[in-house]
Amino acid sequence: MAKSSDFDLVVIGSGPGGYTAAIRAAQLGMKVACVEKEPKLGGTCLRVGCIPSKALLEATERFATARDRF
Repeated sequence: MAKSSDFDLVVIGSGPGGYTAAIRAAQLGMKVACVEKEPKLGGTCLRVGCIPSKALLEATERFATARDRF
């Protein structure tokens, strides 16, 4: 297992801010570790929160519009 001293930056959490910070730091040449407790990256907002909820709401609104027009 790597030690924290093996990295220039350790990012805790892979939500919208975390993965963006990790990617940008790597682009700038830093050795980066991104620590996430879940098996998939993205955080709650991306995987099960805001974005999926908004997609479901949009699909529901489009379905209702199509149902009411035809």
